[in-house]
Amino acid sequence: MSSTPEVVLTVRSGVQVHVRVELARTEGERERGLMHRRSLDPGTGMLFLFPAPDYLKFWMRNTYIPLDMIFLGADKKVVYVEENAEPLTDTPRGPTEPSQFVLEVPGGWARTHGIEPGVRADFVGVTR
Repeated sequence: MSSTPEVVLTVRSGVQVHVRVELARTEGERERGLMHRRSLDPGTGMLFLFPAPDYLKFWMRNTYIPLDMIFLGADKKVVYVEENAEPLTDTPRGPTEPSQFVLEVPGGWARTHGIEPGVRADFVGVTR
């Protein structure tokens, strides 16, 4: 068993999709996110952990690669997916309802793996 934190998403068909994640726990880590990266390996991403649900908005300032942003509620169910967010933009993106966690993955990944609202996520090896 790997010590690398993972998010495991169970899609409608029952298939489990695994993403190895870096964690963004502190305000500084969340602000930096995936800025200045030139690539993101398939099957990897970043999980943003917030202390409580809120009306979260993300942008792509200083982010060079398109990303899918998967917003999760406090119950760890997907509430919204922003697909292929355009790099180097300051457009705020996010759901109109509260979320507590955000999983960023390479652009196009969510659609390829059937990630949509209602899909359940489990965190493995994730500490706050």
